[in-house]
Amino acid sequence: MRVLVVEDEEFLAEMIAEGLRRDALAVDVASDGLEAMEKLRFGAYDVIVLDRDLPGLHGDDVCRHVVEQRLLTRVLMLTAAGTVRDRVAGLGLGADDYLAKPFAYDELLARVLALGRRARPALPPVLERAGIVVDTARRQASRDGRHLHLSRKEFAVLEALLRAEGAVVSGEDLIEQVWEEHTSYRTNAVRVTLSKLRAKLGEPPVVETVPGAGYRIAA
Repeated sequence: MRVLVVEDEEFLAEMIAEGLRRDALAVDVASDGLEAMEKLRFGAYDVIVLDRDLPGLHGDDVCRHVVEQRLLTRVLMLTAAGTVRDRVAGLGLGADDYLAKPFAYDELLARVLALGRRARPALPPVLERAGIVVDTARRQASRDGRHLHLSRKEFAVLEALLRAEGAVVSGEDLIEQVWEEHTSYRTNAVRVTLSKLRAKLGEPPVVETVPGAGYRIAA
């Protein structure tokens, strides 16, 4: 899942971003509305965590852009103003959810994950294939009842492959879904992560390489 955090308070932005990255999400950060618009032009995001009161270009205008362009991005709007009128106004702009500051990180994570599921074709929160079980809500994975101790990138790659339901996922798509911006497929990031993931999944091998196409999890 790719998330764009748009927040002008640097400390808060980094706190949110690092928390989401620890939970295996790919996160980019923008500090104002204009930078957010630029990132939305060139990147596809499942969720945007959008501060409403932004310098340069107001968060309301960023939200309107997402709606007018019919982007698949879901909008979680943040604001220090938490009255009913403010929530109604934010949702009226097209935001999918609304969270008043200060907030608990666990609640923000739960809302982001819920919105991310809505940005994609509906799938159950627990993904299963070939003896592998991934609980996307609890961020837990196992194979044949054996708990898997995965890094955040390994977990995210495994989730992406399971969501494909046996279809081939290209290396470029994995980069787009799992890694932050400016990560090139020419790096070894995908191959190294898949090598470590395969080792942790154990025998028999379950992640197949399809030459010239990408990767998939066999049935």
